Amino acid sequence: MGCAISGLAAKTDLAERSREDAAVEHPNEEQIQMIKDSWKVIRDDIAKVGIIMFVRLFETHPECKDVFFLFRDVEDLERLRTNRELRAHGLRVMSFIEKSVARLDQPERLEALAVELGKSHYHYNAPPKYYNYVGAEFICAVQPILKEQWTTELEKAWQTLFQFVTALMKQGYQEESARQRQLATSPKDRLDKRNTAL
Repeated sequence: MGCAISGLAAKTDLAERSREDAAVEHPNEEQIQMIKDSWKVIRDDIAKVGIIMFVRLFETHPECKDVFFLFRDVEDLERLRTNRELRAHGLRVMSFIEKSVARLDQPERLEALAVELGKSHYHYNAPPKYYNYVGAEFICAVQPILKEQWTTELEKAWQTLFQFVTALMKQGYQEESARQRQLATSPKDRLDKRNTAL
């Protein structure tokens, strides 16, 4: 019934956290081409994929609903499949994925996009611990659409893209968190800290 990847997501959390300190790689040329080719097929079903992705996310990780105040109290996940707000959010996420795919050949632009998204997620109170789940659920949602085109190599390519993007989003979130802490520090406190450093 479920996708093997989503079941592994919880088990691999610890492994992923320990790898977060290691450098996350940008997809290589071969992976970029595979992602772009598969996106041409996925793009036709982006609304459907967005809904499936989030319904699955709430099934496999119900704690994620706490981030989405509109869906927090919805117990019937089947009702979510027809929810306009969920559809709109799913389309926004799919739009981000589409922009990411379009920027694969321009790593600097992709990095800037992902870091900015991480910064905005700070203001949505959406902590980084949930970011990895979205990639796993996206992969589960697109497998049936791609059918025989789905391969282990394609799965690895998409995983690489999501690991790259989520690492940058986490960086953006942390940068914004630090900036907000700095802004919250009163000017007098900042002066006192500078004086003690002398």
